[in-house]
Amino acid sequence: MSSHHQPPHAPLLIAFPTKDALQHDLAAFIVRAQKDSIDKKGRFTIALSGGSLPNMLKGLISNSHIKWNHWQVYYVDERVVPLDHPDSNHRACTDALFAHVPIPAENIHTIDPALFGELEELADSYEKLLIHEFAQKDAARFPVFDLILLGMGPDGHTASLFPAHDLLAEEDRWVAYVEDSPKPPLRRITFTYPVINHAARVVFVASGADKAATIAHVLEHPEEGLPAARVRPVFPGQLYWFVDDAAASKTVYPRTEFKL
Repeated sequence: MSSHHQPPHAPLLIAFPTKDALQHDLAAFIVRAQKDSIDKKGRFTIALSGGSLPNMLKGLISNSHIKWNHWQVYYVDERVVPLDHPDSNHRACTDALFAHVPIPAENIHTIDPALFGELEELADSYEKLLIHEFAQKDAARFPVFDLILLGMGPDGHTASLFPAHDLLAEEDRWVAYVEDSPKPPLRRITFTYPVINHAARVVFVASGADKAATIAHVLEHPEEGLPAARVRPVFPGQLYWFVDDAAASKTVYPRTEFKL
């Protein structure tokens, strides 16, 4: 990151008594981010992950405050499988959310299946989608998403950025490819840290006791450099952890009360 940036804000940990309460208030947070963005510039740019995240977005389905025609949706990472394959993040987000809401299909930006044979070209083509969305409008070195939603695996990976992988050091590319993922499927594309860390808001969403030890490790020992701990949005961006009490049960990191 360039040296003139002010240091990042400390992450805010917001814990909810139940997964349902988390889903409800996460939807309220997304609505607020959407409103701020549309009021400022007439559009809302959001990037989604796969894994357990899509099912945490169900609070958006019946929310009357969502202006779906103003959303521009991208994927933080994607598995290189057909878009209707069970491993596809796009399929997971469609099944959990998009099939149930009136979002225009052209506002959801997927990877191009015609390029699956050539990973570098596939990553470049997705980067070009970001350039088209952001470069003319924002004139920034990296895109500035209004909101990026992330999950985290038990090993501390996020997006398709895995522990001890070379991509953790990538500083130039916006979108990179992975052909040796430690968990299947092996081939993926992923946003890099500069893209994630330039967002206005980044939210990790996690629930369940199986995430508790890793969350404690990431929040209390960021210097150890687990992939999730390297998500530190540059100022004035803000990082949030939306978790349920089970996921927060092993950390002594201070909690912040949820306020819109």
